[in-house]
Amino acid sequence: MSAPQHITVVDYNPAWPELFADERDLIAPVLGAQLLECYHIGSTAVPGLAAKPIIDLMVVVRDVAKVDALAAQFESLGYEYMGEFGIAGRRYLRKGGAERTHQIHIFDLKSEHHIVRHLALRDYLRAHPAACAAYAELKRKLAAQFPYDIAGYCDGKDALVQELELKALAWYDASWERLYLQARVVQRPRTIGRLVETGQVAAALLTKTGAIFTGVCLDTACSLGMCAERNAIGSMLTAGESDMTRLVVVMPGGALGLPCGACRELMMQLGADALEILTEREPVQTVTLSALMPQWWGH
Repeated sequence: MSAPQHITVVDYNPAWPELFADERDLIAPVLGAQLLECYHIGSTAVPGLAAKPIIDLMVVVRDVAKVDALAAQFESLGYEYMGEFGIAGRRYLRKGGAERTHQIHIFDLKSEHHIVRHLALRDYLRAHPAACAAYAELKRKLAAQFPYDIAGYCDGKDALVQELELKALAWYDASWERLYLQARVVQRPRTIGRLVETGQVAAALLTKTGAIFTGVCLDTACSLGMCAERNAIGSMLTAGESDMTRLVVVMPGGALGLPCGACRELMMQLGADALEILTEREPVQTVTLSALMPQWWGH
């Protein structure tokens, strides 16, 4: 039987984001093309929040069932591969034994609720110092009361966590991250023939009805190619919609991009002056299409 986990709550450590980045870079090659995104979640992801010194990573993959085949590779990195471990659709991994150092929670988009609730709580605590302070105070008290009883520690904070999560979900706007992940799903770089490549860039747009349409770029040896944004627009128009409200463009490697001049012109002609385009994810920053097209000729 393994030793019980030692529960200790310490002051926020500015090195925690770097430790997350190091671990993300360590596990990324194991996941390969399965990896859509890796997030720093939990208390160590909230600047200023006292926490157990455990780096929590939430990984979103294309198909969570296919991660099981990678268990041995994760174990070679020091992780225990725990399977679902109480949450259907999750794969849970932990490292460090009684002095836990890292935890990984792996989901695919069928578990969108769990992805959103983790991000919502993280960002809510980042934006609400009073809630952050109350949570830290409770955790310190429980860690002193239950230093080797993880069940008692978790039970003691369950009511406050649930209350915070409900507030966070009501406050959090999940649409931007949902668009980003949907674009990542279709972003599969591949060669179609000697003169054609596709999938290096992806786009996802949201309409007023709440529908999401995606597209990927088509690159050819001459001017017959098409941008990801225009492919997404074509899918939207084919479905009978035309009122775009939000757009995310994802470049190779997952960085955000902006529409090219031709795509901006098309969207302006479609009447999407107020379209918001994502420019930063943490925290969310956007730019409107009209700001990218000042003094547009069509006006």
